[in-house]
Amino acid sequence: MQRAAALVRRGCSPRTPGPWGRSQSSAAAEASAVLKVRPERSPRERILTLESMNPQVKAVEYAVRGPIVLKAGEIELELQRGIKKPFTEVIRANIGDAQAMGQQPITFLRQVMALCTYPNLLNSPSFPEDAKKRARRILQACGGNSLGSYSASQGVNCIREDVAAYITRRDGGVPADPDNIYLTTGASDGISQVQSRKCIEDVIHFAWEEKLFLLADEVYQDNVYSPDCRFHSFKKVLYEMGPEYSSNVELASFHSTSKGYMGECGYRGGYMEVINLHPEIKGQLVKLLSVRLCPPVSGQAAMDIVVNPPVPGEESFEQFSREKESVLGNLAKKAKLTEDLFNQVPGIHCNPLQGAMYAFPRIFIPAKAVEAAQAHKMAPDMFYCMKLLEETGICVVPGSGFGQREGTYHFRMTILPPVEKLKTVLQKVKDFHIKFLEKYA
Repeated sequence: MQRAAALVRRGCSPRTPGPWGRSQSSAAAEASAVLKVRPERSPRERILTLESMNPQVKAVEYAVRGPIVLKAGEIELELQRGIKKPFTEVIRANIGDAQAMGQQPITFLRQVMALCTYPNLLNSPSFPEDAKKRARRILQACGGNSLGSYSASQGVNCIREDVAAYITRRDGGVPADPDNIYLTTGASDGISQVQSRKCIEDVIHFAWEEKLFLLADEVYQDNVYSPDCRFHSFKKVLYEMGPEYSSNVELASFHSTSKGYMGECGYRGGYMEVINLHPEIKGQLVKLLSVRLCPPVSGQAAMDIVVNPPVPGEESFEQFSREKESVLGNLAKKAKLTEDLFNQVPGIHCNPLQGAMYAFPRIFIPAKAVEAAQAHKMAPDMFYCMKLLEETGICVVPGSGFGQREGTYHFRMTILPPVEKLKTVLQKVKDFHIKFLEKYA
């Protein structure tokens, strides 16, 4: 019956014999008669709706990939269809995706990853021995000597050992236990210029007094540009404050392959170290980790290379050091360039970019623009960023997505584009801002 109806829909000749020796027209007539007798059913209501779903899901917002980015995608499609705009491309300055902005990957990291992914290359003379040594160590710790196998839920053991050794070196000998290391799928983003030691001590003291669990996002520990600043790990400061703090304050700190000088966002590699976690809570954490099976093993391998890089005397050390310093040096120059150019614009103030890879300038928004934003049911800085996108093609993130102080307005913009493109972006923002102030003055 369904076949006969389908033949009729396809417009087949009624004289063509059907599959059972009848003409298709007679088969179609029978099908039509049956369909007329059978009552039509109304579609069943959907089980999962906005009313029935968990309200906590509806409350989730992620400004970095929110409405402004969806609009950027729409504009890109319009450009592809030939629709004329005041610009020729959308510049996605909303997210710290280093390699999407043109940063070249670190050779040694990619060499080890290539060897791990395709072990036949271990016989190739094109790869340095120190890269082969690391690849063999990682593969020997993987099931079947393959990155394609599952790992332990907490992560590959030898990689957790390397992370613990790295943390111990970084913190000047403060011990790290591999059993407190959990390999993760990347780590969360952050925007903070560099925290001073005094600030970290105050945060730790506050957490101790108020009995709070500390979460320290330390993915930018390599991105410190100001000569007057240096990275202080929360764990090291915690231990140096004495046993009253180091034995009691509960801390989880995070690092990843996505930022720093590596910029390997796509590998989704990272780690978490936990301190002073209650044994029963640790058991619950391990249980939850076992449900997800394991983080991507390729990401775990990438994290291992970050914490176990070439050392003096190894074949790859000089090239690795050159590439690392080149990336960080360029970021330092772009940080200073961004600060200087923003502070030349009336109505924009940008604090010194001491670290990370973003600017977070404060912007003045006139009262008439605030009223216009309210009429569009938008936060004022969202309104500003949407206008910036529509008129210049530059996609940035409104500060309202980061918990800015009441009554102030900001936007967040990455400094990752190449220097010449960054200059173009900053000039376009300057021109837009001046016109925006004139329009809503």
